[in-house]
Amino acid sequence: MAERPVLYHCPQTRGGTTFWMNEELGDVCEINIVDIRKGAQKQADYLAVNPMGKVPALVHGGVAVTEAAAICAYLADAFAEKGLAPAPSDPKRGAYFRWMFFAPSCVEPAMIDIFNKRKNENPASIGYGNADQVIATAKTALAAGDFILGDQFSAADVVFGSTLNFAMMFGAIEKQEPFTSYVDRLMARPAVARCNEKNAAFMKELGWE
Repeated sequence: MAERPVLYHCPQTRGGTTFWMNEELGDVCEINIVDIRKGAQKQADYLAVNPMGKVPALVHGGVAVTEAAAICAYLADAFAEKGLAPAPSDPKRGAYFRWMFFAPSCVEPAMIDIFNKRKNENPASIGYGNADQVIATAKTALAAGDFILGDQFSAADVVFGSTLNFAMMFGAIEKQEPFTSYVDRLMARPAVARCNEKNAAFMKELGWE
Protein backbone atom coordinates (compact mmCIF):
# COMPACT_ATOMS: atom_id res chain seq x y z
CA MET A 1 0.00 0.00 0.00
CA ALA A 2 2.25 2.74 -1.31
CA GLU A 3 -0.40 5.47 -1.38
CA ARG A 4 -0.63 7.98 1.42
CA PRO A 5 -3.22 7.29 4.11
CA VAL A 6 -6.10 9.76 4.22
CA LEU A 7 -6.75 11.07 7.72
CA TYR A 8 -10.15 12.64 8.32
CA HIS A 9 -9.61 15.33 10.91
CA CYS A 10 -11.32 18.26 12.59
CA PRO A 11 -9.76 20.66 15.10
CA GLN A 12 -10.99 20.54 18.71
CA THR A 13 -12.02 16.88 18.48
CA ARG A 14 -10.43 13.51 19.24
CA GLY A 15 -8.92 13.93 15.81
CA GLY A 16 -6.25 15.92 17.61
CA THR A 17 -4.72 12.68 18.86
CA THR A 18 -4.33 11.16 15.42
CA PHE A 19 -3.24 14.48 13.91
CA TRP A 20 -0.45 14.60 16.50
CA MET A 21 0.46 11.03 15.59
CA ASN A 22 0.69 12.04 11.93
CA GLU A 23 3.10 14.84 12.80
CA GLU A 24 5.26 12.53 14.93
CA LEU A 25 5.55 10.25 11.90
CA GLY A 26 6.65 13.13 9.68
CA ASP A 27 3.33 14.19 8.11
CA VAL A 28 2.70 10.90 6.30
CA CYS A 29 -1.05 11.38 5.79
CA GLU A 30 -3.18 13.37 3.43
CA ILE A 31 -5.44 15.47 5.67
CA ASN A 32 -9.14 15.74 4.86
CA ILE A 33 -10.87 18.31 7.08
CA VAL A 34 -14.41 17.42 8.18
CA ASP A 35 -16.39 20.48 9.28
CA ILE A 36 -18.46 19.03 12.11
CA ARG A 37 -20.15 22.37 12.78
CA LYS A 38 -21.75 22.11 9.33
CA GLY A 39 -22.64 18.45 9.83
CA ALA A 40 -20.14 17.08 7.29
CA GLN A 41 -19.57 14.06 9.52
CA LYS A 42 -23.20 13.01 9.00
CA GLN A 43 -23.13 13.13 5.21
CA ALA A 44 -23.44 9.86 3.31
CA ASP A 45 -19.93 9.92 1.88
CA TYR A 46 -18.38 10.23 5.32
CA LEU A 47 -20.77 7.74 6.93
CA ALA A 48 -19.52 5.23 4.38
CA VAL A 49 -16.11 5.62 6.02
CA ASN A 50 -17.30 5.82 9.64
CA PRO A 51 -20.94 4.89 10.28
CA MET A 52 -20.62 6.45 13.75
CA GLY A 53 -20.43 9.84 12.04
CA LYS A 54 -17.52 11.12 14.07
CA VAL A 55 -13.86 11.98 13.55
CA PRO A 56 -11.16 10.85 13.30
CA ALA A 57 -11.10 8.15 10.63
CA LEU A 58 -8.38 6.80 8.38
CA VAL A 59 -8.48 5.20 4.94
CA HIS A 60 -5.37 3.50 3.60
CA GLY A 61 -5.28 1.27 0.56
CA GLY A 62 -9.02 0.69 0.75
CA VAL A 63 -8.86 -0.16 4.47
CA ALA A 64 -10.90 2.01 6.83
CA VAL A 65 -9.82 2.40 10.45
CA THR A 66 -11.76 4.30 13.10
CA GLU A 67 -11.21 5.12 16.79
CA ALA A 68 -8.22 7.27 17.68
CA ALA A 69 -6.18 4.63 19.50
CA ALA A 70 -6.70 2.09 16.72
CA ILE A 71 -5.65 4.64 14.10
CA CYS A 72 -2.48 5.47 16.03
CA ALA A 73 -1.64 1.78 16.41
CA TYR A 74 -2.29 1.19 12.71
CA LEU A 75 -0.13 4.10 11.60
CA ALA A 76 2.72 3.13 13.92
CA ASP A 77 2.83 -0.33 12.33
CA ALA A 78 2.28 0.95 8.79
CA PHE A 79 5.32 3.20 9.22
CA ALA A 80 7.34 0.91 11.45
CA GLU A 81 10.59 2.46 10.24
CA LYS A 82 9.70 5.59 12.22
CA GLY A 83 10.20 3.67 15.47
CA LEU A 84 6.97 4.60 17.26
CA ALA A 85 5.96 1.01 18.05
CA PRO A 86 7.93 -1.90 19.47
CA ALA A 87 8.38 -4.78 17.04
CA PRO A 88 6.01 -7.76 17.51
CA SER A 89 8.91 -9.74 18.98
CA ASP A 90 9.80 -6.99 21.50
CA PRO A 91 8.65 -7.74 25.09
CA LYS A 92 7.71 -4.05 25.41
CA ARG A 93 4.92 -4.61 22.88
CA GLY A 94 2.62 -5.75 25.69
CA ALA A 95 2.99 -2.60 27.78
CA TYR A 96 2.69 -0.52 24.61
CA PHE A 97 -0.73 -1.95 23.75
CA ARG A 98 -1.83 -2.18 27.37
CA TRP A 99 -1.53 1.52 28.10
CA MET A 100 -2.51 2.71 24.65
CA PHE A 101 -5.91 1.07 25.00
CA PHE A 102 -6.23 1.69 28.73
CA ALA A 103 -6.68 5.38 27.90
CA PRO A 104 -9.95 5.12 25.91
CA SER A 105 -11.18 1.98 27.70
CA CYS A 106 -10.68 3.15 31.28
CA VAL A 107 -9.49 6.74 31.59
CA GLU A 108 -12.19 8.24 29.37
CA PRO A 109 -15.12 6.51 31.14
CA ALA A 110 -13.63 7.51 34.50
CA MET A 111 -13.48 11.10 33.27
CA ILE A 112 -17.21 11.01 32.52
CA ASP A 113 -17.90 9.69 36.00
CA ILE A 114 -15.95 12.57 37.51
CA PHE A 115 -17.62 15.16 35.28
CA ASN A 116 -21.07 13.83 36.20
CA LYS A 117 -20.18 13.32 39.87
CA ARG A 118 -21.23 9.70 39.45
CA LYS A 119 -19.84 7.05 41.78
CA ASN A 120 -19.93 3.38 40.82
CA GLU A 121 -21.12 1.55 43.90
CA ASN A 122 -20.22 -1.83 42.41
CA PRO A 123 -16.95 -1.35 40.50
CA ALA A 124 -16.61 -5.08 39.86
CA SER A 125 -19.66 -4.92 37.58
CA ILE A 126 -18.07 -2.34 35.28
CA GLY A 127 -15.08 -3.01 33.06
CA TYR A 128 -13.09 0.02 34.20
CA GLY A 129 -13.95 -0.24 37.90
CA ASN A 130 -14.20 3.31 39.22
CA ALA A 131 -12.36 6.59 38.88
CA ASP A 132 -10.15 6.08 41.94
CA GLN A 133 -8.97 2.71 40.65
CA VAL A 134 -8.33 4.10 37.17
CA ILE A 135 -6.24 7.04 38.42
CA ALA A 136 -4.20 4.86 40.75
CA THR A 137 -3.59 2.35 37.97
CA ALA A 138 -2.72 5.04 35.41
CA LYS A 139 0.11 6.22 37.64
CA THR A 140 1.79 2.83 37.31
CA ALA A 141 2.02 3.35 33.54
CA LEU A 142 4.66 5.99 34.15
CA ALA A 143 6.77 4.01 36.58
CA ALA A 144 9.26 2.97 33.89
CA GLY A 145 10.64 6.43 33.16
CA ASP A 146 9.85 9.57 31.17
CA PHE A 147 7.58 7.66 28.80
CA ILE A 148 5.41 4.57 28.93
CA LEU A 149 8.24 2.48 27.52
CA GLY A 150 10.83 4.12 29.74
CA ASP A 151 13.18 6.30 27.72
CA GLN A 152 11.46 5.48 24.41
CA PHE A 153 8.67 7.71 23.15
CA SER A 154 5.97 5.76 21.30
CA ALA A 155 2.48 5.95 19.86
CA ALA A 156 1.21 4.79 23.26
CA ASP A 157 2.34 8.14 24.67
CA VAL A 158 0.40 9.98 21.97
CA VAL A 159 -2.84 8.28 23.01
CA PHE A 160 -2.25 8.12 26.76
CA GLY A 161 -0.80 11.63 26.89
CA SER A 162 -3.60 13.17 24.82
CA THR A 163 -6.17 11.66 27.14
CA LEU A 164 -4.45 12.85 30.31
CA ASN A 165 -3.90 16.31 28.85
CA PHE A 166 -7.59 16.69 28.02
CA ALA A 167 -8.66 15.32 31.41
CA MET A 168 -6.46 17.71 33.38
CA MET A 169 -7.21 20.67 31.12
CA PHE A 170 -10.92 20.40 31.92
CA GLY A 171 -10.59 19.29 35.53
CA ALA A 172 -11.77 15.70 35.10
CA ILE A 173 -8.51 14.56 36.64
CA GLU A 174 -6.76 16.71 39.21
CA LYS A 175 -3.36 18.04 38.18
CA GLN A 176 -0.95 15.81 40.04
CA GLU A 177 2.30 13.94 39.65
CA PRO A 178 3.41 12.01 37.74
CA PHE A 179 0.77 13.15 35.25
CA THR A 180 1.68 16.85 35.21
CA SER A 181 5.36 16.39 34.41
CA TYR A 182 4.56 13.71 31.85
CA VAL A 183 2.04 15.85 29.98
CA ASP A 184 4.32 18.91 30.12
CA ARG A 185 7.09 16.79 28.60
CA LEU A 186 4.83 15.66 25.78
CA MET A 187 3.32 19.06 25.06
CA ALA A 188 6.84 20.46 24.60
CA ARG A 189 7.49 18.15 21.64
CA PRO A 190 8.02 19.88 18.26
CA ALA A 191 5.27 17.77 16.67
CA VAL A 192 2.74 19.23 19.13
CA ALA A 193 3.79 22.76 18.24
CA ARG A 194 3.32 21.95 14.56
CA CYS A 195 -0.14 20.52 15.28
CA ASN A 196 -1.18 23.63 17.15
CA GLU A 197 0.00 25.87 14.33
CA LYS A 198 -1.74 23.82 11.64
CA ASN A 199 -4.96 23.50 13.65
CA ALA A 200 -5.06 27.27 14.10
CA ALA A 201 -4.79 27.62 10.32
CA PHE A 202 -7.55 25.04 9.79
CA MET A 203 -9.84 26.89 12.19
CA LYS A 204 -9.21 30.13 10.34
CA GLU A 205 -10.09 28.45 7.05
CA LEU A 206 -13.27 27.04 8.60
CA GLY A 207 -14.24 30.45 9.94
CA TRP A 208 -14.15 29.26 13.55
CA GLU A 209 -12.14 32.17 14.90
